[in-house]
Amino acid sequence: MAFAIAQDGTEIYYKDWGHGRPIVFSHGWPLCSDAWDAQMLFFVQQGFRVIAHDRRGHGRSGQPSGGNDMDTYADDLAAVLEKADVEKATLVGHSTGGGEVAHYIGRHGTRRVAQAVLIGAVPPIMLKTAANPGGLPIDVFDGIRKGVADNRSQFYKDLAVPFHGYNREGAKPSQGTIDSFWAQGMAGGIKGQYECIKQFSEVDYTEDLKKFDIPTLILHGEDDQIVPIDAAGRLSAKIVKGAVLKTYPGFSHGMCVVNADVINADLLAFVKQSS
Repeated sequence: MAFAIAQDGTEIYYKDWGHGRPIVFSHGWPLCSDAWDAQMLFFVQQGFRVIAHDRRGHGRSGQPSGGNDMDTYADDLAAVLEKADVEKATLVGHSTGGGEVAHYIGRHGTRRVAQAVLIGAVPPIMLKTAANPGGLPIDVFDGIRKGVADNRSQFYKDLAVPFHGYNREGAKPSQGTIDSFWAQGMAGGIKGQYECIKQFSEVDYTEDLKKFDIPTLILHGEDDQIVPIDAAGRLSAKIVKGAVLKTYPGFSHGMCVVNADVINADLLAFVKQSS
């Protein structure tokens, strides 16, 4: 087990496997680095070094009362990269982790980064505003807050179903996948997870995206019920200079798990472009 120490002393847990070019993964909410099992195993077997951390308040990292904001999350990621002495990394962020990757680049630059990948990611901004009329109304996120506060265990069990597209006709739900989602969620702390909701919904990452100066791949499921593609992936692809957007008909927000073979193949092809 490895830990980086954040600026406020919080321990940030991370996995660091293998050797070779580094690929660093940032997970979605309310999960932890275990969400990347399918990618971590695949890429370490392909000869890459793979690193994934648990965001503060999530998984095996510390659960401080403060610092549950995107500025601090980005600084925590910077602490992991520094502790692991990472150079020329491919940063991969899913959902909230995509916001973390974007804000890391906006805040810390790309000195340690060679490529970026945003998967079902929340940028540029999820909330519906005058400047973002295609976003989701605040009531949606208030509902998430209520679900977490009232009974987060049941809420996570329920959320796992649309997250992975298991509520669609013809879907084949995996109880193991649902159980894993619930277990990852319950491993974190309620305060950090509750406060993280604002970070993935109300933070505007537009200026961060404008600072990307590295090859960027954006992957998004066309049937993503959690982060709708039109207000997220398609908009981000227009902001990031030279970004490549690939969309997947019928794929859910949880496509890194449900369709891991497809996503892994596309990630591998992208990573090999700079080899």
